[in-house]
Amino acid sequence: MKTFLNLFSISIIALTTACHGQVSKEEKEALAKQPSNIVKTAIGNITLPPPYATESSRKNSKVIGWPEGKTPIAPEGFTVTKFADGFNNPRWSYIGPNNDIFVVESGTRTSKNQIIILRDKDKDGTYETREVFLKDLNRPLGMLILKDFFYVANTDGLYRYPYKNAPLKLETKGVKIVELPAGGYNNHWTRSLLANPDETKIYIGVGSGSNVGENGMDKEIRRAAILEINPDGTDEKIYADGLRNPMGMDWNPANKKELWTAVNERDELGDDLVPDYITSVKRGGFYGWPYSYFGSIPDPRWKDERKDLIKRAIVPDVPVGAHTASLGLAFYTKDAFPAKYKNGAFVGQHGSWNRSIISGYKVLFVPFKDGKPSGKPEDFLTGFISDNDKAEVYGRPVAVTVMKDGSLLVNDDSGNTIWKVTANK
Repeated sequence: MKTFLNLFSISIIALTTACHGQVSKEEKEALAKQPSNIVKTAIGNITLPPPYATESSRKNSKVIGWPEGKTPIAPEGFTVTKFADGFNNPRWSYIGPNNDIFVVESGTRTSKNQIIILRDKDKDGTYETREVFLKDLNRPLGMLILKDFFYVANTDGLYRYPYKNAPLKLETKGVKIVELPAGGYNNHWTRSLLANPDETKIYIGVGSGSNVGENGMDKEIRRAAILEINPDGTDEKIYADGLRNPMGMDWNPANKKELWTAVNERDELGDDLVPDYITSVKRGGFYGWPYSYFGSIPDPRWKDERKDLIKRAIVPDVPVGAHTASLGLAFYTKDAFPAKYKNGAFVGQHGSWNRSIISGYKVLFVPFKDGKPSGKPEDFLTGFISDNDKAEVYGRPVAVTVMKDGSLLVNDDSGNTIWKVTANK
């Protein structure tokens, strides 16, 4: 085994046709015989098979819904309850400064593309008020409250609304302060949001418009990237790119200066390529897409192009499994859970479609110590899969959100439910 592909492997890759995304049967067979690659990550070495070691498979899951009384399964010492249900694809959640919970319904043809507000007036942990906060949006996802403004990231732009006195219905007029490239490959229509701790900058996660740049890189401008802007939309910069679909974002609680994100990697290279990951994000960093992955391992669907970018591609910190659709990310900064969870990261895995055996469909926990990943990802919330062979699932977890009381909310968009995980006292 070799750390990266040897010169012979690279010469094989150079034989790929000029059309990006096209690799002949003979080329796939030759690539599949190449050595595995051992890559050093923040949690130790990972062995990646060569491209096309297995055929690319399509196995879509079938959502059958949750039987009455059944819930996901958390580790011993935790309780899982149904926090709220009756949604239409509750894709994302955001908790405001006054503890209001905002839930985005978007992502499917039947979604209402609106935001629901849940308010707990008496602070007993159970909401009493549920209203439509904002409607008639264009595939919204990210939400943010800064000073006297409410921000919504639609697929085509970032909108800012005047927001005062915590209304139950937002009736002010929104202004598009940033134009964004709409839509995207598969579910890359989402636009996530995060502010820095001192609220002087906003970060926008924008996924790619294609699997691996097959439509031309001129269609990928300001995509597969995290954008940085001022709160009024000015001074836009590309904070980092080569991130195929950066969704969940959060700040490392050890220093509040290190941005982390969860990234969906590319498809159609086989069952175990390429692993999704969570990683720290360096300003100006390039993370490989579409030319390479996990550092400088070339993607065979590109000719030997952009060696300059491949050479400086950064190895992501923590692999979390191929095709798992790792979308949600939240660091646990509270004290309600046992001490091992403090400052670690939860990852919501929506689940695979491009794998012969389904993967994901759970929430992972990644332990941290002294601000660094300190161990391999562990299962935290499971039980979403009903029948592995039939690819039947009860629901699909997406967003993970830490509540002010230390409980964990998990959006199950396909199950139309938000689950709440609490530690037993």
